[in-house]
Amino acid sequence: MNTENLSKEQQILRAMRKVLASIAKDTATGFGKPSVLSDSTKEEIRDCFGIISEREAEIADALGLNRNEKPYFSDDPKKSNVINFYKPE
Repeated sequence: MNTENLSKEQQILRAMRKVLASIAKDTATGFGKPSVLSDSTKEEIRDCFGIISEREAEIADALGLNRNEKPYFSDDPKKSNVINFYKPE
């Protein structure tokens, strides 16, 4: 979706999600190493993601948007083909 078509609230929600995801990625440690974030901070980040998702869902419902759509590339192979059957004469 083009960011020009998004409302200010949608732009804020998208930016917040990106920032939270970046923080989570940047502070991630290797397997078995202790996290630099406290358990309460990690829980608060999860809560923020949940609130953002809920609000985005509310906005999508209010606008009548389909929330089950997934991104795709135009050159992706088709997952199904239509085959026409003709009755023999």
